[in-house]
Amino acid sequence: MEALQLLLSLGAGAGGDGSVTREGPGLLLLGEPGSGKTALLFAVALGAAGEGRGPVLFVARRALQSLPPGWKAGAARDPLRLQKIHFLYPPSLRELLQLLSSMHERTAPPPSLLLLDGLHEYLAETSGPQAWAHLAALLVDTVAYFSVCLSRDCGLLVTMRSPTEAETEAAALQLAVLQRYLPKCLWLGPEPPDLAQARPRDSGHCFRARLSTGPGSPRQEWCLSFGHDGKMAISPVTRQASELSPQKPETSSSS
Repeated sequence: MEALQLLLSLGAGAGGDGSVTREGPGLLLLGEPGSGKTALLFAVALGAAGEGRGPVLFVARRALQSLPPGWKAGAARDPLRLQKIHFLYPPSLRELLQLLSSMHERTAPPPSLLLLDGLHEYLAETSGPQAWAHLAALLVDTVAYFSVCLSRDCGLLVTMRSPTEAETEAAALQLAVLQRYLPKCLWLGPEPPDLAQARPRDSGHCFRARLSTGPGSPRQEWCLSFGHDGKMAISPVTRQASELSPQKPETSSSS
């Protein structure tokens, strides 16, 4: 659980004992639509904004139409926190690349965290490993620049729709390219129906998270729950419960 908390709070790597590793910056959040990616990203943004680390950059292709489930009260209503989150909406891949390339020209204080929601929407405008690698490398270079300005690590979290069975081969290549720059992946999904029914109705939204840090790494799985006040709770999933809820196989070659 310490590893997951460290990954979410800093966007940095952690081993199973919670110690920081240096495999590479950032964390890639993968999941199907409705798996909690945006809710988790927004939770991380609010948490970082409330801890006094500095401003947070939240980048997406389009503006959020509504707050994620569970965030209509509590911390999400704190104007001081929301003021520290700077929302940017480049509508195309070209404008996203221009935005990242011009980050060094910003006069505002460097952010402590860079969040990109919906990487797959930008990647859909291009094809080929070279273009995918270019965008991933630019993201990593941008947070590296911010880290130098801050004299400490700037976090990077990126969400992406997980591949479907119909696009396995192409998606496997794309994910392999991205993991050269973002080797740590957190696979998100809804809680299995049988376990969800066993929870109290007022327990809020729950999701499953599975961490992948490379070949041979131990399986780590957690339950993420969002209360009606927007507060996030993290609890490890026992091996027995995990076995009762089979997960979709990962497409990555590094898993």
